[in-house]
Amino acid sequence: MSSSAFPTFSAQTTAEEVADTFRELIRGKNVLITGTSMNGIGYEAARVIAKYANLVIITGHNEERLKLSEAAIKSSFLRNTASGAQIRRLLLDLSSQDHVRAAAAEVLAYPEPLHALIHNAGAPISLTPTFIHAPGTTLDGVDVQWATNHFGPFLFTKLLLPKLYQAAREDADAGYVPRVVYISANGHQFGKGVDLEQFGQAYFDEKGSSGAMQTYWATKSANIMVAAELARRSKERVRAYSLHPGVVYTNIFERMKETNSFPAEIRGAVGGNGKGIVNGAGNPTSDIVSWKTIPQGAATTVAAAFDPRLDGFSGAYLVDCCPATDQVAPHTADEDKAARLWALTEEMIGETLDF
Repeated sequence: MSSSAFPTFSAQTTAEEVADTFRELIRGKNVLITGTSMNGIGYEAARVIAKYANLVIITGHNEERLKLSEAAIKSSFLRNTASGAQIRRLLLDLSSQDHVRAAAAEVLAYPEPLHALIHNAGAPISLTPTFIHAPGTTLDGVDVQWATNHFGPFLFTKLLLPKLYQAAREDADAGYVPRVVYISANGHQFGKGVDLEQFGQAYFDEKGSSGAMQTYWATKSANIMVAAELARRSKERVRAYSLHPGVVYTNIFERMKETNSFPAEIRGAVGGNGKGIVNGAGNPTSDIVSWKTIPQGAATTVAAAFDPRLDGFSGAYLVDCCPATDQVAPHTADEDKAARLWALTEEMIGETLDF
């Protein structure tokens, strides 16, 4: 099928519709997706890709939740009358660089190449990491959100480059270029961007109170900057994309509801301050944003990994499955700052990405 014959996607497109569209491009591919707990967009992306792929590696730091995801994905094969991919579980805690290295070593020992690496996992705001050293700080000396959302994925990508290159070599006749995908958020626009003077540390407001949302938004800016810089530096050895999945009521919101730990910035007037995207009871509202379902929220992830119409847009920021670089905030679109962020990240993790 030529690119012109593919359908136009929209905010209502589901991940399954995207996967079905590109099923022939997904066949035989091996994909690793971080953060695949059930009731999340990573799980949904893994589920629909697994209908056609050869291997889908699902990751998480909780073995029991990983087993539940694996069983649910395999059960969906029966409902869809598809044979389905091999599902392989990988324990991965992105908040610990030691764990990232151990997980990468396990993947490097697999015989299969890696065609797509999808960085979906993120640190839930207000939740505690496994490897805690001081309040909000990991053993590597950085804020947990920075560790999980930026440093862990950066290091993981660096270590898995040989597997991505293996996919390119084995599919050289088809001209295949492996892809790296970063789940970001339009919320990066509301933040102040990445402060390189306190890079890797939690942000605080003028009164010294924790700025969990400001830190989160900064890490989402970093995702966009890294994807763009990876595209520039790799010179088509890999293609990279960042994306906004939409506002989706996932398992992260459910956990914040269970623990009553919604940041004031997203909680509504009942029990909160002003209007928010959730009300005082923790349920989604439609006053400020249009919510997507989980299947709709995972659609752009699948498109970023497989849509051939994106070949010429490596480094782009995607919204609703399409390039939307005009929606990147100026503080995040600065190429010089992205290069400095990249160099500082390499210095802080002690690893250099050579292409």
